[in-house]
Amino acid sequence: MPVDTTSFSQHLISATHNINDPHVTLSTAEITPNAPVVSTITKTRLHGGRQEGVDLVEVNNGAINIRVIPTRGMSILDVTTANLRLGWNSPVDEIVHPAWVNQQNRGRLGWLEAFNEYFVRCGLEWFGPPCEDDHHHAKAEVPAGPVSLHGKIANLPASELQVIVERAKPYNIILRSVVKENQLFGPKFELHTDLVTRPGTNSFQVIDTIRNVGAQTEEFALLYHLNHGSPLLQQGAKLVAPVRHLAPINDQSSSAYIHQYNMYGPPTKGFAEKVFISTLRADRNKKTRVLLKNKARNRGVSIRWNVEKLPCFTIWKNTAAEADGYVTGLEPGTSFPFPRPVERAAKRIPKIKPKQSIQMPLEFTLHTTKADVKAAENAIFKLMKGKYTRLDTQPGGFDPS
Repeated sequence: MPVDTTSFSQHLISATHNINDPHVTLSTAEITPNAPVVSTITKTRLHGGRQEGVDLVEVNNGAINIRVIPTRGMSILDVTTANLRLGWNSPVDEIVHPAWVNQQNRGRLGWLEAFNEYFVRCGLEWFGPPCEDDHHHAKAEVPAGPVSLHGKIANLPASELQVIVERAKPYNIILRSVVKENQLFGPKFELHTDLVTRPGTNSFQVIDTIRNVGAQTEEFALLYHLNHGSPLLQQGAKLVAPVRHLAPINDQSSSAYIHQYNMYGPPTKGFAEKVFISTLRADRNKKTRVLLKNKARNRGVSIRWNVEKLPCFTIWKNTAAEADGYVTGLEPGTSFPFPRPVERAAKRIPKIKPKQSIQMPLEFTLHTTKADVKAAENAIFKLMKGKYTRLDTQPGGFDPS
């Protein structure tokens, strides 16, 4: 996004300029003294165990606190207000440095050894379950071969990270970053991200731009694993979404559970995860919205995105015991988390041309009153007015037409 030339700017990390100060503290009290709310930006380096050397950046806009992990693909660890937290209690209780992650472990499920963030990207070359894939992306490139769970982007560090503070209204705070996923004889992607928040608000945006910096047209994939746990997730919590078409992903998630796809139970020892795939309705600008609300309907989060850019929505329900990871994932994506050859055959894998850039904006709003939750719910009901949800009880073969 364009930034006023009078804005404050400072590099926190730069491979280009050989910069990575382990400790930085900035306050808008000095940067933008006319702003009505004081915000802070801090960068620290973590120590001990598998998180040794991990960089963590906190943006506190005076209303919400956002913790971002540049070392892990600019994932967001959590977002908190005084009475609401977006995040979950993963069995992985450290922020694991990618150096400790072997994605080939346990049948190519090693990605799970570091999985504990609220907001984590899956991609960019692929996401989904481990599989064999001998597809040639482009001329003169080697095939992918054995594919591991959910791709590489979450385990790649930011090459560039810059903090920008606008000195004029609305005084936006921006974390601008670049993460590179590139190789010889393979795809050459860059993920450019602006994380934007306005001081004093309960909202933020993540504006991702995928760039193909190579000379070949490439397949690409992106799924946002947005993970919600306690206390927002609880018995009686509910997902509100303008579902157009929904189906179970497999027999484990089939007809016995599909009518409860949007309702949540308590932490349950031995619970087997359930996964549902769907398409959503949108407004005339192709924007859709989903809401997760607690039992009392006075806390929630709503997420908006463009269904032309992210047409597939996956619901992951893992209401296991707290110690085993009580969580639900709300997951907008470019395709569904089937094996990549399945998605290719269904023509759901997009392509990106040489030098092309594709933008993927997401908007998050934290709701902390019944009135806020109700207003978000009403906006979703408006998308569904006069329309119905098609539920497929049989797994596989999802046809979004």
